[in-house]
Amino acid sequence: MPLRPLPLGGTKLTGGFWSERQRINRETTIPAAADRLSEVGTLQNFGAGPFAGKLFADTDVYKWLEAVAWEQLRSPSAELASWQASASALVASAQEADGYLNNHTRLVLGGRRYGDLEKGHELYCAGHLFQAAVAQVRATGDRTLLDVACRFADQLCKTFGPGRLEGVDGHPLIEMALVELYRETGTGAYLELAAYFVEARGHGTLTVPGHHGPAYFQDHLPVRDVRTLAGHAVRALYLAAGATDVAVETGDAELLDALRATWSTMVESQTYLTGGVGSRWYGEAFGDPFELPPDTAYCETCAAIASVQWSWRLLLATGESKYADLIERTLYNAVISGVALSGDKFFYVNTLKVRDGAFADDQRSAVGGRQPWFGTACCPPNVMRTLSSLDQMVATCDDDGVQLQLYAPASVRVGEIGFEVETEYPWHGTVRVRITSTPDSPWTLGLRIPGWAESYRLTVNGHDGPLQRVWSVGDEVVLELPVAARRTTPDERIDSVRGCVAIERGPLVYCFEQQDASVVLDSTAVVEGPLVEREEPGLLGGVTTVEVPARDGTLTAIPYYAWANREVGPMTVWIREEA
Repeated sequence: MPLRPLPLGGTKLTGGFWSERQRINRETTIPAAADRLSEVGTLQNFGAGPFAGKLFADTDVYKWLEAVAWEQLRSPSAELASWQASASALVASAQEADGYLNNHTRLVLGGRRYGDLEKGHELYCAGHLFQAAVAQVRATGDRTLLDVACRFADQLCKTFGPGRLEGVDGHPLIEMALVELYRETGTGAYLELAAYFVEARGHGTLTVPGHHGPAYFQDHLPVRDVRTLAGHAVRALYLAAGATDVAVETGDAELLDALRATWSTMVESQTYLTGGVGSRWYGEAFGDPFELPPDTAYCETCAAIASVQWSWRLLLATGESKYADLIERTLYNAVISGVALSGDKFFYVNTLKVRDGAFADDQRSAVGGRQPWFGTACCPPNVMRTLSSLDQMVATCDDDGVQLQLYAPASVRVGEIGFEVETEYPWHGTVRVRITSTPDSPWTLGLRIPGWAESYRLTVNGHDGPLQRVWSVGDEVVLELPVAARRTTPDERIDSVRGCVAIERGPLVYCFEQQDASVVLDSTAVVEGPLVEREEPGLLGGVTTVEVPARDGTLTAIPYYAWANREVGPMTVWIREEA
């Protein structure tokens, strides 16, 4: 059954793993981004110029502003309000009389609009503006960006569509942004334009330049006909998320079924153990089914975030917990690996293996360590807005009750229903839910059993009992999940890791770093034997390590998300296993 997100502010993370990541994001990452956006000239692009950075640099400001808005919702501050006001005013000042807004067009192209839909990113930039605008008005009530966004969206509606300019942007995103703008404003033309952009793909409207084929621009097949994702991973996933929004809002069951089938193919044969996607550096692209090499994995941070966005939409559309399972896996591993524990450096690419003697010949390469910023700076502000809005993914609701989707210390409130969550997840598997307010009528508390959990125990006030009942204030539900180290073997069709094993613990994927080993990782193998867990509160912000018996002694595994936070060197998720 379909689910709904809780009203904004209905969930608040109150401690634990994700709350700490949010604290670092707020205190370090977002302020550092404010400095970077000024230092590299991205903010100044909204003034008189000259233009600095990539032609899509406007989006870095928009994503940062979205993060600032969500932080204002979580806890307002004078500094955040000042950033929001000044940057939003700067954006509004760059808008042209008819609503159009793009700094590269204005400062570099002499105002020539929509002349390069393949590579120009005009609609992509517009989409990030719309998303920031919706976040800002929902989180703070400030309509500055919303007014800008609506004027721009009105201009797009007059420009694109049947009988007008018939084309799509080479980088999808406008689709889901227009639907969200429709949800906020009720303007039907925005939904109609989003549906047009979805249906227009795969019909040859784009002229393919250079080496890349039409799949890179998501113009190789109509969306309804895609069953295996191809081409640029971020573009593919943003389009899938937008198409899911269109399917839901228009009641298009056929389109939704097609997208669900495509998601299943992605998970079964195109997704890394970490939840990362995109196995090819060339084209930042999806590979063929089961083409998942760990050492050349691209796994762009933005692609992981886009995967989360798509899975969230499918979770709401269907209520099926498998979508929340992938959200959890991807957040804990493929997303937060993209930002240092200190919050001020980032990975663009999240490889699963670094060989002994590897060298970095590209700023994106993980071998060079996390970077304070990138020439193409899409990933850092994408992480910021994801962490700032993470409270909104903790729980969902429907007419029957409330469902917990992510386990973290939190306060949840929707209507007359309220409860507190206490847990040390992901390190420990006990989740306690205490009812703090309740109506007199029965309702259902839904607790997701993660796909990795082979068993569980659930009690209500110390006894077995149903979760659909008339609740009383003070009732306590306890879910026990078996968070323990386990060995994971790969699908035999992934030839690059055949004969290997990986270590997982709860929702966390683990890896081996050379600095924790006395032998070269590439020349050893693990063997049968017990996995020994050790709590290390002083290591990497506090982690549980796993000692694994090996041919040459013992290897120590750490959570994958925390690798490269001491020094950068050889690392592997998959390691050879000997009988």
